[in-house]
Amino acid sequence: MSYQDLTDPKPKKAFMLCNEAVARAVLESDAKVTAFYPGSPTSEILDTLYLLSADYPDLKMEISSNEKVALETVAGASMAGVRSFTSMKSVGLNVASDTFYTLGYTGVNGGCVLLVADDPHAHSSQSEQDGRFFAPTGHVPMLEPSTPQEAYEMARYAFDLSERHKILTVIRTTTRVNHQYAPVEVGEVKRTPFQKRNWRDVKRPYFTLSETARRLKGEALEKLMKIEAEFDSSPFNKIVNGEGRIGVITSGVSYLHTMDAADALSVKPHILKLGTTHPLPKKLIVDFITKLDTVLIVEELLPYLEQSIKAIAKDADCGLKILGKESGHLGYVGEYNVAVVSKALSSVYGVNSPIDYEAVLAKAVELKSVIPKRLPVFCAGCPHRGTLWALQQAIKGTDYVLNNDIGCYSMLQLEPYNLTDMMICMGAGQGISSGMQHVVNDRVIALIGDSTLFHAGLPALVNAVHNGHNYTLFILDNSVTAMTGQQPNPGSDFGPNKVTEIDIEAVVKGIGVKNVTKIDAFDPKPNVETMKKAISQEGVNVVISVGPCALWNDRKKRAAKITIIPNKVGKETCKSIYACVRDFYCPAIQLDMETRQTAIQTDICNGCMVCAKLCPVSAISSTGGA
Repeated sequence: MSYQDLTDPKPKKAFMLCNEAVARAVLESDAKVTAFYPGSPTSEILDTLYLLSADYPDLKMEISSNEKVALETVAGASMAGVRSFTSMKSVGLNVASDTFYTLGYTGVNGGCVLLVADDPHAHSSQSEQDGRFFAPTGHVPMLEPSTPQEAYEMARYAFDLSERHKILTVIRTTTRVNHQYAPVEVGEVKRTPFQKRNWRDVKRPYFTLSETARRLKGEALEKLMKIEAEFDSSPFNKIVNGEGRIGVITSGVSYLHTMDAADALSVKPHILKLGTTHPLPKKLIVDFITKLDTVLIVEELLPYLEQSIKAIAKDADCGLKILGKESGHLGYVGEYNVAVVSKALSSVYGVNSPIDYEAVLAKAVELKSVIPKRLPVFCAGCPHRGTLWALQQAIKGTDYVLNNDIGCYSMLQLEPYNLTDMMICMGAGQGISSGMQHVVNDRVIALIGDSTLFHAGLPALVNAVHNGHNYTLFILDNSVTAMTGQQPNPGSDFGPNKVTEIDIEAVVKGIGVKNVTKIDAFDPKPNVETMKKAISQEGVNVVISVGPCALWNDRKKRAAKITIIPNKVGKETCKSIYACVRDFYCPAIQLDMETRQTAIQTDICNGCMVCAKLCPVSAISSTGGA
């Protein structure tokens, strides 16, 4: 979607990404405060509202240090009486869950909406977490779109629902919903001026303890009973009438797969597409299932709907046969597609699929076994490449354990590095290191990025210093939250508003770390001895490797009309040692198939010069703009 389409205040139909459609709905809903920590598959919501905030001064937008702070920021704005919004990926809600569960008790004031995106198949996450269970345990309503149009409409409705019932409202998506493109009909943008208010005009208590907590829980459950009655007639729940006495109940992107699978098999089950997945519309479900003999529940991840509908069917005493994950018709692992749903539907109907999906899969597996691997790599000019080259040299001959964290450097676990011993979640590298250093004889090393340090790494560092632990922490400071789209973090000097850049070195020293060294990521040779010293010393030792993210820095240069000058290989000087290929792994370095010498792909190279510094025969130099 073009920026002009996003900002056009008139109703229109535009082709847009689902995340952009959600951002447009936030704008139309007159939300005044938004806060985020970036994470795929929701990052584009943040990016879009970041752009929009420049043209809408009444929209207060910030990128928070983590998801917990983001949720608290929008909750505070809501308590003060304005509409607010945040989004996060599935595991981000783990970080925010302490706040989330208490907000379920206290409620909110202005419409407050939380979009959380699960990641079936773990495309960009450390687990296939099913976030739907947060809603019933947190006593908040949950909506689940199947398409960008529905996501847009649900986002607008969620603000209204939240504001009417004074309750935090969740929109649950998955990767294949967030990353859908489709034509979306949007409404009119009618913003109101941002006005501060006096707390005493909107004040009511927002705290829980003992008797108060028990009372508030009861009030939350009463709200959900009223919302359930509303959901029973919600247009977000759709029935597709079919033939016979076989039905399907589904939600989210699985609804689209179900429709395609039924069409491919030429079968016509009755289909109930649920868009309100907590509280479930029990009356609607009972009315649907009592006309059927068999129902297939199609949902990714855990049997959230399946178990709930089994309980509803038992209470209805309708003698229904319910199939799904627990019957073995569908799996618990990975994301679904038309082939997966077709296999389940064909089993229920006793028909053969016109497409032999097993043969297609077998062919794909066969091809995968013969084509070259294409593993993720660091970008050309990435500062981490030089840092990790130096680290590889520094740990040679050392017994070590290396605990990694979440970021671009997570690729250390892959070939050709194979360096990572542990990677659990944001900030876990140091906490795990604290435990290991008590037990192992090896030198303990932890790696963390600048954004992850601010997100979840500081408490563990405080703990390590306070308790006198022994490990070496490498902080890879590339100035941005690179992996999710180069968004700013507290260590950045830019943001959607005027920001204060937090000095990582000052923070680390302020915590009490005595041995702190700052190095240039793009000058790896002298860094080897610095790293060796840090790894060998007792106590908590910190090495901060500084160098800007290549993608972000190149974009800055292009915006400033600065020419990016690539490197070149001297054909007379190159001895075909291949150290640059074998040890450095830069995607800009390739082989000339005629001379078998290395060559540099100039449209990828960004002239960082690290390969030139490492070439043992000094065969690499700058093109000088030629």
